[in-house]
Amino acid sequence: MPQVPVAQLKDYIGKELGHSEWLTVDQQRVNQFADCTGDHQFIHIDAEKAAQTPFGGTIAHGFLSLSLLPMLSGDLMVVPEGTRMGVNYGLDSLRFIQPVRVGSRVRLGLTLIDAYEKNPGQWLLKARAVMEIEGSEKPAYIAETLALCVL
Repeated sequence: MPQVPVAQLKDYIGKELGHSEWLTVDQQRVNQFADCTGDHQFIHIDAEKAAQTPFGGTIAHGFLSLSLLPMLSGDLMVVPEGTRMGVNYGLDSLRFIQPVRVGSRVRLGLTLIDAYEKNPGQWLLKARAVMEIEGSEKPAYIAETLALCVL
């Protein structure tokens, strides 16, 4: 994560921080997520049954798509200089707009919305995260994420 001087952090508010590399969401990843979470609904793991649905094939779990956020945002999100640790502080909002079909490529776009010192040495960062699906006008999701950075 790029570190910037605390005094310059406000300069990034409202600015798009960029896009991640594209990532292919394959069936193996979906199956592993199903095993990890116990969510084995057929639309995620049974290609034959899922082909009969309006999705036309298997789709990633919405929470799988969301769980890719830390990995895809790692090189994008700016944090205050001297950050020793960052933790997920939650979400202010999340909307799943369109499912991610298995085999699709996704990437994350990130915009810093707010940054303020919550407590001495603790900065709360709010970002707008949009997971794009290659070749689609609609994103997979739009989320307002919160991260707490400890200096």
